[in-house]
Amino acid sequence: QFRQPLLEFSAACAGCGETPYAKLLTQLYGDRVYWANATGCSQAWGSAMPGIPYTVNRCGHGPAWSNSLFENNAEFSLGMVLSVQQQREAQRQRILAYREDCDAPAIDRWLETYDDIDRNADASRALIAFLEGQDDDQAKTILKYRDQLAKKTFWMYGGDGWAYDIGFGGLDHVVASGENVNVLVVDTEVYSNTGGQSSKATPVGAVAQFAAAGKKRPKKDLGGMLMTYGNVYVASVAMGADNAQLVKALREAEAFNGPSVVIAYAPCQSHGLKCGMAKVQDEMKRAVESGYWNLYRYNPEATPRFTLDSKAPTLPYEQFLDGEVRYASLRRTFPENAETLFAEGARLAKERYERLEEQGKR
Repeated sequence: QFRQPLLEFSAACAGCGETPYAKLLTQLYGDRVYWANATGCSQAWGSAMPGIPYTVNRCGHGPAWSNSLFENNAEFSLGMVLSVQQQREAQRQRILAYREDCDAPAIDRWLETYDDIDRNADASRALIAFLEGQDDDQAKTILKYRDQLAKKTFWMYGGDGWAYDIGFGGLDHVVASGENVNVLVVDTEVYSNTGGQSSKATPVGAVAQFAAAGKKRPKKDLGGMLMTYGNVYVASVAMGADNAQLVKALREAEAFNGPSVVIAYAPCQSHGLKCGMAKVQDEMKRAVESGYWNLYRYNPEATPRFTLDSKAPTLPYEQFLDGEVRYASLRRTFPENAETLFAEGARLAKERYERLEEQGKR
């Protein structure tokens, strides 16, 4: 947390659950990230001209932030991945050819750290310093494309309206490609940017636009669906519940050589938190304590593959629901629906935790 964030003074609502995740991502990878942002709240607070909140560090480097549509953000990001892969590979071939005539420790170190995001940045700076001392056309050609020397990381960032609904087809296509792309889904469980409409991420019993009597169908299990591929890193996180688990998941996702999807719980003002938006982090903790949200990591390269990071619920499920207007209001407007849907939500939460617990034992 002492690292300089490359996100500041955003136009988000006070207490927004999305921005802390974006801030953390810039602290981890901000000067080396190609950031594909999906249309939604993250566009509204992330590109409100002229006050762009993304900034640069003392070296003048910051996120390569671009915004795309709901329906094609995943493909948009994949294009960045394939483009940079080809450009870096072209640089590698130039350097391999150059090493035949001019072997040097800086070249060997760069080749050794080619796919190591933590070490390759320093190796690239050392290689640039070495090449600037050379006076030949090959060195000048490599320096011409110096921006493609350092290892980059690629992240898609967007809400549940994009990842669960409108852009799901594209997301599924890109994940199935097996390319090394990372996804951070900030799950507010509604279409926050357009007024709080129900989405496939809205849980059973929640009141939202187009679900005034409480949503009748369960929430889509995006993480469970993606785990079925078997070669995709998947994590479910909540900053206020376990910050260490969140950082571990982001690091594991970046290190995983393949598609990675991190689903982050993000309370929103449309939830109507009775504790107030100043207590968003506490609300995340209560969500996990009640079993409303679960923390886990699925890493195809680890043994065991699946780790359940949250403990068995200690807070009554309906006690958590009573702390948010989107649920509590249903007791007043449709009390018979509330009784049925809240009981169904509690049952589904219990079954989900038991299923995850069993998965962790395999």
